[in-house]
Amino acid sequence: MEKTIDPRILRTKRLIMDAFLQLAIEKEFKDITIKDITLRATVNRATFYYHFNDKYDLLEKVLIEDVLKEVLKNVGEQEALSEGSLHNILLSLIIFQTGLATQCSRSYEAFTPKIETIVKQELGRIFKELLKGKYPNWTDEKLDLQSIMISWTLFGISMRYVQNNEQPSEDMIESIIKALLID
Repeated sequence: MEKTIDPRILRTKRLIMDAFLQLAIEKEFKDITIKDITLRATVNRATFYYHFNDKYDLLEKVLIEDVLKEVLKNVGEQEALSEGSLHNILLSLIIFQTGLATQCSRSYEAFTPKIETIVKQELGRIFKELLKGKYPNWTDEKLDLQSIMISWTLFGISMRYVQNNEQPSEDMIESIIKALLID
């Protein structure tokens, strides 16, 4: 039997996460304190620490549960690794990174290393499953290395375009994807 979580706990956690996101728009990450978060969320420190270890834990959970949810949902919905799916994933990453850089410009640099780790890890996991379906005879090592190559490449390319405030041309996207696909 599945254990249900009390809706009040979920609401409180959501209040804290939303307060943090609002503060990240207004302040640099290094300047956000637990006191700022608890005041904005209208909860006490003990409640904050019931849900999160510290603001770094909060950042990670916000990125995974909130901010990256759309990108990873789009990736997870892909049934096969194809030109079309990689094209959509790359564009989703660019849109995600651009939105984050714009909305949380004051904290974006602080978020970047954590975002990079989480995105690469989650994309790698999903790509490994997609590759396993397409290439059932591959060894685990080959699946790992290929999924790392694809996830790191797509993340790196999305970062490059966001940092240069550009959009890739369709020709560029096509050439990148052709280089990543094995057939």
